[in-house]
Amino acid sequence: EGLCIVGPTYLSLRASGVLRQRVKKAQEMLRCCRLCPRRCGVNRMEGEKGFCRSGCHIQVSSYNVHHGEEPVISGVHGSGTIFLTHCNLHCVFCQNYPISQFGVGRERSIAEVGGMMLDLQARGCHNINWVTPTHFVPQMMEALEWAAERGFHLPLVYNTNGYDSVETLELLEGIVDVYLPDMKYGEEGIARTYSQAPDYPAINGKAIREMHRQVGGKECTENGLLQRGMIIRHLILPHRLAGTERVARFIAEGLSRPCPVSLMTQFFPAYRAKDFPELNRRITSEEFEEVMEILDSYHLEAGWVQEMEER
Repeated sequence: EGLCIVGPTYLSLRASGVLRQRVKKAQEMLRCCRLCPRRCGVNRMEGEKGFCRSGCHIQVSSYNVHHGEEPVISGVHGSGTIFLTHCNLHCVFCQNYPISQFGVGRERSIAEVGGMMLDLQARGCHNINWVTPTHFVPQMMEALEWAAERGFHLPLVYNTNGYDSVETLELLEGIVDVYLPDMKYGEEGIARTYSQAPDYPAINGKAIREMHRQVGGKECTENGLLQRGMIIRHLILPHRLAGTERVARFIAEGLSRPCPVSLMTQFFPAYRAKDFPELNRRITSEEFEEVMEILDSYHLEAGWVQEMEER
């Protein structure tokens, strides 16, 4: 971990005109949508909708000051979270299913979303935290451009399920300061069954490597807050379904420098999980301890772990 003081590089990209060029490239990707690995090919600029059920206008479920993220993200004054509606995964156990699956939220203009960013900055947030942003990257970038022209200057956190396209991520180089991706699954069959995510481990691995190439690991902090870097989140599932062994091996051996892991223990049978007997319970203390042993065997440290409840 290194200490440094930096300003968001998107400010220089805006000043040079590069941000405007990136926005245009991203918008063109909506005409035959290939923003995410599904590459649905629908013309979202004309209102057509693919797997994520999203059109050309950004949809926001809510925005607020959030204190529940990792301490290096939330800090003292909170992270400015903007929850985007819909998702490019259909996880049967999603705890935010009213937003991701039922589409709770409403369309907003670019100026409205940019105004949210400025409002959260004025309320003292340490960063702007885009939650499930993959399918709205062009609109997110345009809102950033609008806000930056009006004095916005906070770091950007890209809080993603990890089912991302390298082509889209390349447009975000120098724009995103902190990547906060999931590594949900170690096995393709499990990902297909529970999230309708073909080839998730392979796609996720390529995306993680690209994010790491751009920002490295947890290496740039100021006053205990992450200004630039990446934290990988891993949710423990019952019956070893998350494939922690393979995930840990990738982090330890597949990256030039291992990233910190945020271990998530809060699984419970939300949404449709009760339809799957193997998912119809919380994790056990034994499963938690096994995951900790796996991380230790690969010399990985869980930087943040939600405390296990008494069973």
